[in-house]
Amino acid sequence: MSSLDRANNIADLRKLAKRRLPPAIFDYIDGGADDEWTLARNSSAFARYEIVPDVLTDVSRIETAATVFGQRVARPLMLAPTGLTRMFHGQAELAVARAAAKHGLLYSLSTLGTTTLEDLAQAFGGPKVFQVYIFKDRGLTAEFVQRCKAAGFHGLALTVDTPVAGNRERDRVNGLSIPPKLTLKSMLGFAMHPGWSLPALTGAKFDFANVSHKVDALAEGPMSLFDYIGGQFDRSLTWKDVEWLAREWGGPLAIKGVMTPEDAKRSIASGATGVMISNHGGRQLDGAPAPIDQVAAVRDALGDGPDVICDGGVRRGSDIVKAVALGATACSIGRPYLFGLAAGGEAGVDRALTLLGEEFERTLALAGVNDVRALSRRHVRVAA
Repeated sequence: MSSLDRANNIADLRKLAKRRLPPAIFDYIDGGADDEWTLARNSSAFARYEIVPDVLTDVSRIETAATVFGQRVARPLMLAPTGLTRMFHGQAELAVARAAAKHGLLYSLSTLGTTTLEDLAQAFGGPKVFQVYIFKDRGLTAEFVQRCKAAGFHGLALTVDTPVAGNRERDRVNGLSIPPKLTLKSMLGFAMHPGWSLPALTGAKFDFANVSHKVDALAEGPMSLFDYIGGQFDRSLTWKDVEWLAREWGGPLAIKGVMTPEDAKRSIASGATGVMISNHGGRQLDGAPAPIDQVAAVRDALGDGPDVICDGGVRRGSDIVKAVALGATACSIGRPYLFGLAAGGEAGVDRALTLLGEEFERTLALAGVNDVRALSRRHVRVAA
């Protein structure tokens, strides 16, 4: 039995990833901003909610399918956009997309990914979303829209919570750069993890594949992620820019980084079709609420139509059940599949999605719910 087969939950995959990756690289996946209060709260907040089960319901068959970004998916779960994916495993985004396809799930490619959107679209015929920023160069964002249309992407997710980079102190302490570079401080960590280091340092060139033709940030050598964000992202972003992007795109559009009912309503009024309740995985504003705690209020503000995606903190299939019962269309995961990717490439991502899928269906059965569409607020309550 392989180490992946012995992984019984996402926490086990995290341990495998920690063993395989050099400390600086693992900290980039695992860490958050400032004191990492929000990072911890994103997951622990799910424990506030109890599942109130029905009994004597026929659960011999359970319907788990959902519709997200207008696309039919096997479960109310999507794979969030994560940047720098090649840093965790040489198979990078394509391994993640292949696992998503196997499970019938939606995959979202990051602007700061290491695979071009065209290569991703050619390799992955399933439902796909491109996560976009509005750069200082609006022409680059407009180009992304046209490229996504040509490549057959089904939706866009506009990230709006990065006017500046969050204070990710683990990365500062580690001196993390992109691509990773050998320094006296990092050399020992790299040397102790040759399974990662040899492919990473001798394999395919590391770059921001979707933007390097316009903004070759790495042309002069490695640079810090903080410097990159500070140099490219636009602090002057407003709702007018959302209206512009919605007109340019003309399809499903979610605003990622929304935390309040008021901003959720502004998102829809500005042309979006949904929101991703997100604090960027606890990597931006430390002290922000956990997404799960905002789901009910945002759903009440928006009514039944728009997508409401709970992005952050999911570590169990039961977390997805809780979020959907509170009003989420789906949940979005990042770290869980990255732990799997780091632990074992495509097979590791497959293991992560298998575990969450099995937990999700088991929780529905034990809750006496045979159709995910029947989940409602009566199935959850705040624990005493």
